Amino acid sequence: MPENRFPVFHRFLAPVAMLLVMAVTVSVAQADGREHLLEDERNTVEVFERFGPSVVAVSVTVRGERVDPFEGVPEDLVPPQFREFFRGMPQPRQQQPRQGAGSGFVIDDEGHIVTNYHVIRGALEDGGVSLRSGAEVTVIFPGGDPIDAEVVGANALYDLALLRPVDSGVLPDDARPLTLADSDQVLVGQKSIAIGNPFGLQSTVTSGIVSAIGRDLPGVGQVEIPMIQTDAAINPGNSGGPLLNSRGEVIGVNTAIVPGGGLGGRPGFIGVGFAVPSNLLGTSLDEMRDGGLTDVSSRARLGIQVIGLQGYPDGLRRTLGLPSSGVMVVAVEEGGPAEEAGLRGAEFRAQAGELTLPAGGDVILSVDGEEVSDASGLQRLVFAREAGATVTLQVWREGETREVDVELREVPRPEGRPGR
Repeated sequence: MPENRFPVFHRFLAPVAMLLVMAVTVSVAQADGREHLLEDERNTVEVFERFGPSVVAVSVTVRGERVDPFEGVPEDLVPPQFREFFRGMPQPRQQQPRQGAGSGFVIDDEGHIVTNYHVIRGALEDGGVSLRSGAEVTVIFPGGDPIDAEVVGANALYDLALLRPVDSGVLPDDARPLTLADSDQVLVGQKSIAIGNPFGLQSTVTSGIVSAIGRDLPGVGQVEIPMIQTDAAINPGNSGGPLLNSRGEVIGVNTAIVPGGGLGGRPGFIGVGFAVPSNLLGTSLDEMRDGGLTDVSSRARLGIQVIGLQGYPDGLRRTLGLPSSGVMVVAVEEGGPAEEAGLRGAEFRAQAGELTLPAGGDVILSVDGEEVSDASGLQRLVFAREAGATVTLQVWREGETREVDVELREVPRPEGRPGR
């Protein structure tokens, strides 16, 4: 039938169809008793109901030791019943176990559970993922009982760990795997939803926005991580839980509040929380599933320390004749790949107002053709390669650009110094 045969009829049908759709929507809202909720509220409720069952409480116990998980937290910030939840009732003549708590979430159909490495670190033997003598790791699904879990693998670089219930048949039917979003597409101001177990309060949901992206937070992981900052409430016990977008996809792994116990030394929510981006989790999953611990000592490196030129004032860059972008080599580790390839570290320091910055060193512009703009970018490009791989660096030196081939290898890290 030609589309224009009954134009009046078509014009009549369009608004009628729209009214029908609206009527169905209203009736559904009334049917589930949520007609009083705003659209954003309904979204939060639906995300929590759909994906909350996949978020677990992670409990770590090491017998023979006693450590207060709220050590350093002022008494008035934590009600006594919360402290007792973690400590357990005192038992005369018995040394209480060391206990810790965090969160985690199901990531695949095999029942693997993601959490933070720092949540389970105290239960592990040094340098691996085997449980120490007397150590236990358990996970608790909402409304369920504790389930023994093993640590499959961990990535100390990004503060991530992968658990698995010892009995794979104990997972609840509604514990569906969460989906990873592309964290490179996360925008400041978009909605963020955190689900976890702060202070042992199981299945707690908080919401807010993404406050910033690309934040460098010293003390989280072993390398610089471009953290996602959120104002969704993150408290002790949230560590390892998911930070979700409005579709219920994981944009990050909730990891920390401000290190050192918050501004002024008081641990707790102060409007600033941080999450490891989901893309770093995505690149780490296969390696963690394979088992073992990934840390700086197991990664091939260049053997250098660097600083991004974006921190140099424009006037200083012009005075020194530096490129507009790249990373300055501050120091070259003795006997490392970079030294053997002839890279040079900074030879002096330059003053710019109150800033004192290294100068006179090589500037790395790209790795295998991929431009480098900051230290974390160089780090990610290098760590993505295996020992024995050769990378071609484009290097600026004294006004000239050259290519330098460097064979990566594992380099023991000098104590207290993050290297690349």
